[in-house]
Amino acid sequence: MIHFYKYQGTGNDFVIIDNRDKSFNGANTELVRFLCDRRFGVGGDGLMLLEEHDKYDFTMRYFNSDGNEASMCGNGGRCIAAFAVHQGIIKNTEHFSFMAIDGLHEASYSNNIVSIKMIDVNSIDKQKEYTFLNTGSPHYVEFTDDIDNLNVKEKGIKVRHSDTFKPDGTNANFVSFIKNDTLKVRTFERGVEDETLACGTGVVASAIAAYEKNKSVSDYKIKVLGGELRVSFETDDNNSYKNIWLEGPATFVFEGKIKV
Repeated sequence: MIHFYKYQGTGNDFVIIDNRDKSFNGANTELVRFLCDRRFGVGGDGLMLLEEHDKYDFTMRYFNSDGNEASMCGNGGRCIAAFAVHQGIIKNTEHFSFMAIDGLHEASYSNNIVSIKMIDVNSIDKQKEYTFLNTGSPHYVEFTDDIDNLNVKEKGIKVRHSDTFKPDGTNANFVSFIKNDTLKVRTFERGVEDETLACGTGVVASAIAAYEKNKSVSDYKIKVLGGELRVSFETDDNNSYKNIWLEGPATFVFEGKIKV
């Protein structure tokens, strides 16, 4: 029996397992894929393991729904931070820290709103049609005036598998300005291989790409299919971005046990 918890952050949903006792084998790709399956398993965009860390509050390990251990997931990071608070692992909810595949993240929690500090961004590839950058995961960002009618899955698959981003592929974000400080973002996620209701690293990439266009706003409200997020950051003349924060709700859905 596997004891699991289900969380969601603006519709990005995850299976979370407390693996401090190392009882769950993350190398079992088939098992991870089964647990993420919405018909036969628990269902989720991904699965996370909370594990011990000798210096920080915990370690986050993230797996895509295809079963493979993956790069950083921003909304996943917010959800596992809320999970750690709910489990009593965190004593100071105003400031704590955890290790993920892309490095150290600071976090805070208040009334189901979680803020996490993302990695610095020091390299941005600006092309005529798109911007490409890594915010813990690789992201293609394209601005569009017709975001509501866009077939995100169809276009996202083409970008994800294009020769430009081989061999690992990329996530693809499509963005519209609602106001100068408000964006609407839709994301195709690799590993999920579909559009998701939200993507944390994707909205961070989209906010930075938006700043690259207008150089005026460094604190964005971002509307996604699953709700609203906030991204803020600091930048300098060298196009280096630091003190990047992703903020939004992280909600416990249910817990249970499943026999495998």
